[in-house]
Amino acid sequence: MSERNPIPLILTAIGSVVGTVAALSYYGYLHIAKPEDALLLAEFTMLKTVPGQDYKVSLTRADQIAQCIDGVLVLFDTQQRGLSGVLVNDRKQAVRCVGEETPQATQ
Repeated sequence: MSERNPIPLILTAIGSVVGTVAALSYYGYLHIAKPEDALLLAEFTMLKTVPGQDYKVSLTRADQIAQCIDGVLVLFDTQQRGLSGVLVNDRKQAVRCVGEETPQATQ
């Protein structure tokens, strides 16, 4: 009985994992999120509307578009194509909405 050297098997396993991760990343199936990809809930503020009280908002449009999909409010970023996310509160509960629309291409 001859003993097998485990080093080639270990190197083959490590090489296979690295090659698989590299191929998945190259073809776009693997995305490593960066901090700038995420928008924190703290960056948004809800303005409560009170009858008879005026409030001011900027005339400049935000970089995000919100749509109701399957009863959940989904934000799409117009600056970074493909970046989207679900609006959640501080307990990571999705913000619900009424109605359902199919996302349309932005101009």
